[in-house]
Amino acid sequence: MPIFHNSSEIVTDDIILNISNKLTANGNDIFLKLEALNPCGSIKLKTARYLVDAVLKDCSKKTPRLIESSSGNLGIALASICAERSLPFECVVDKNTLKDKKDHIASLGGRVTVITEPDENGGYLGSRLQYIRDRLARDPDLVWTNQYGNEANILAHYSTTAPSLLRAIGSISYLFVGAGTTGTLLGCVRYFHEHSPATHIIAVDARGSVTFGGRPGKRHIPGIGTSKRPEMLDQSNLYPHEIVYTEERDAIDQCRRFSRRSGILIGGSTGSVLAATEQYIRRHGLSGHVIALISPDLGNSYLPTIYNDRWVHEHFPQPDAPDKLELLAELRA
Repeated sequence: MPIFHNSSEIVTDDIILNISNKLTANGNDIFLKLEALNPCGSIKLKTARYLVDAVLKDCSKKTPRLIESSSGNLGIALASICAERSLPFECVVDKNTLKDKKDHIASLGGRVTVITEPDENGGYLGSRLQYIRDRLARDPDLVWTNQYGNEANILAHYSTTAPSLLRAIGSISYLFVGAGTTGTLLGCVRYFHEHSPATHIIAVDARGSVTFGGRPGKRHIPGIGTSKRPEMLDQSNLYPHEIVYTEERDAIDQCRRFSRRSGILIGGSTGSVLAATEQYIRRHGLSGHVIALISPDLGNSYLPTIYNDRWVHEHFPQPDAPDKLELLAELRA
């Protein structure tokens, strides 16, 4: 076993679970890449490490003060790396960010700023970014890592996530990737385009997200979807083959169902990817294929929300359809 000298080196990039018997697989082999088994608890450890390395490489300041916008996971990863390297860090979150994620960032020494005013699309990303631009204009010593437009975000997953998938699984027919900043997605698109062009890459987005030109709408699950199109998407000349939108209630149901079947408490973006995969398999009648999915984080932070009946009924008050009632009865049994 290796001995590490820094927590940011502990990247578990090779944990893949065969979940064919946990979903309606229809004769397909389905593999879930678990990205949460590292000190920061999410795939964002890799992103943060590449972002900070890129900033330090280009920055003339000896000890730059960093700032970034995050829905939670990247903020934790950046706070961890900044603590490790004795760098001041401010994380700009919003009122939808889960409390334990804000507490985690603060406990690592990060300053947490909460944005409460929505942007023109009803989300908070545009407002968070405007706050950062205002801070940069007033403080020339502040450095923005800019996960939304920094090529390092793509390179992190081009260099690690994508090759580890192909190395472990081999030939992959379909790859489903949740879209947030689109760094993971575009890193995979670029790598598979070069090394496995036959792999069909499907971006999973939340209904109400504007990332791919969808109509803006209210969203409750952080980590997937945006209220402002990421810069990287406009700068890229490669795109996923398809985009699949999921309803948040379907993602929640999938989180609850899968966790009870697998013993793994999954996060909301993973639930979205699982829901999209099952829908896609049914819609296209797929059978006999190798399908890979990426799970960015686990579900511990979501116990007060997507795993809480009261929260679900408060935010999704429409009458439950019979299958929803059946699921809730199954979960309570």
